[in-house]
Amino acid sequence: MKVLGSAVLTMEIFIMGFAMLIAKDIHEPATLIYGFGFMVAAIITVRLLTKKIGWVLGWILQFALMAYSVVVPAMWIVNLIFMALWVAAIVVGRKGEAVRAALLSQGPPKP
Repeated sequence: MKVLGSAVLTMEIFIMGFAMLIAKDIHEPATLIYGFGFMVAAIITVRLLTKKIGWVLGWILQFALMAYSVVVPAMWIVNLIFMALWVAAIVVGRKGEAVRAALLSQGPPKP
């Protein structure tokens, strides 16, 4: 779950960087500050994904990315894709962890 979630957040950092390149000439400097804040928060959240607070912050960042769609309207579609990837990271990650736990509980394979 952590690997998939960190991959989604890392890609969102790049996406925010590209969105800030679009917004830098059109909008006020506050949009750049918001973007840099998002990027720093995403980096911190990637490190916190081993704890529950990291996943809560990840959900908050999903909505923060959605809020940036006001500045760059094309971000709506990108945000929908990343929201789906975030949900998939949680669902598939939990299934993967359950399978891994089941395999580890069986012990080492016998020759």
